[in-house]
Amino acid sequence: MTNRTWTLAFSTALALLATTWGLQTALAQAPGFKRVELQKHDLSTPNHEALVARGEFQPGAVVPKHTHPGEEIGFVLEGEIVVEIEGKPAQTVKAGETFFIAAGAVHTAKNASKAAAAVLSTYVVEKGKPLVTPVK
Repeated sequence: MTNRTWTLAFSTALALLATTWGLQTALAQAPGFKRVELQKHDLSTPNHEALVARGEFQPGAVVPKHTHPGEEIGFVLEGEIVVEIEGKPAQTVKAGETFFIAAGAVHTAKNASKAAAAVLSTYVVEKGKPLVTPVK
C-alpha cells in the first residue's frame, strides 16, 4: 500500500468515525428519543437519497437544535409533538397531521405531552452528508 493510498484510507475511516460519533453525540443528548431507519434509496437526482425513519418520542423528550442536508417531510403517527423552526412560531402537530422542514433549517422537536409520540419522516438529502448536524 502506498503512502497516498494509506492516507486516503485513513482519512476516510476517520471521517466515518467522526460522523458516527457526531450522530451518537447528538442522539445521546436527546434522552427519550430514538430514530429508527426504515429504508434508504438513491434518487434519480444526482448525489441525493431518500431516507424514511420512524422517530419515537417518550413523554418530555426533546431533540436538540439541529439541521439536515435536505428536506424533512413528517407525519405524526401517534401522540403530538411541538416542532420549532428558527424564525417561525412553534407548531403543535397531532396524530394524522404533517409538517415540513426546509433543507438547512435550524429546528428542534419535543413531546410536551404525557403520552408517547411517533413520527414517520422522509428525508430527501444530499448523499454522503450526515443526516443530523447539531447546532449550538
